[in-house]
Amino acid sequence: MTALQGIAVDIPTADGTADAYLAHPADGEPHPAVLLYMDAFGPRPQLRAMADRLAGAGYTVLVPNVFYRHGRAPVVELPEFIDPGARPEIFERLGPIMRSLTTDLAMRDADAYLRWLADCPAAADGPVALTGYCMGARLALFTAGTYPDRVAAAAGFHGGRLATEDPDSPHLLADRVSAELYFAHADQDASMPPEQQQRLEAALTAAGVRHRCEVYPGAHHGYTQADTAAYDRDASERHWAALLDLLKRTF
Repeated sequence: MTALQGIAVDIPTADGTADAYLAHPADGEPHPAVLLYMDAFGPRPQLRAMADRLAGAGYTVLVPNVFYRHGRAPVVELPEFIDPGARPEIFERLGPIMRSLTTDLAMRDADAYLRWLADCPAAADGPVALTGYCMGARLALFTAGTYPDRVAAAAGFHGGRLATEDPDSPHLLADRVSAELYFAHADQDASMPPEQQQRLEAALTAAGVRHRCEVYPGAHHGYTQADTAAYDRDASERHWAALLDLLKRTF
């Protein structure tokens, strides 16, 4: 097994300091960098375990707390296992925090994360890859369209609101994307209904973006997150295979 190093790091931003988790092989060599965008529950043992698994495959992985303006992670108290009964109370507290992270703020932060990785000795030179979960899939698509010269590939899993009719929907950046994209939707996900799936596919195709969009049958929103009731082992392992395949083609 690959020996890993996982440490807490602080990332200076235009608006303060974002706490983050960094994982990479402990061999003293630089490795291709992956920026992992959190789901709404934020950096916690589950996301650190996911970063460690990616690092074990040979990557340097950064997991920033995108809600850092509201405190260090965890921004709200979380149970060890997030069941449906706990979600309403959690999202009552998380809702205003999520809404406060505007696209402009998130992309200003993305610049800081990408710059930090560019200067990180554990990260190889060149563009990075992105992977995002739930709300993180939106951030991945926004980042790929905002910083096309700095993103080589981006993936999103059980993402919501990727192709709405809003004037700031992330799919409207498709014509700026140069990265290869992969999106895996949950077919039991009200936040990414078929009409949005079709709208996203049409936008990426029209823009000539290298991409693949798939629907995981029977999967629910959050299917990769083992500390939630939405976890689906088969769908999660399918996600790992698709993500690692994308990264192998990228680097």
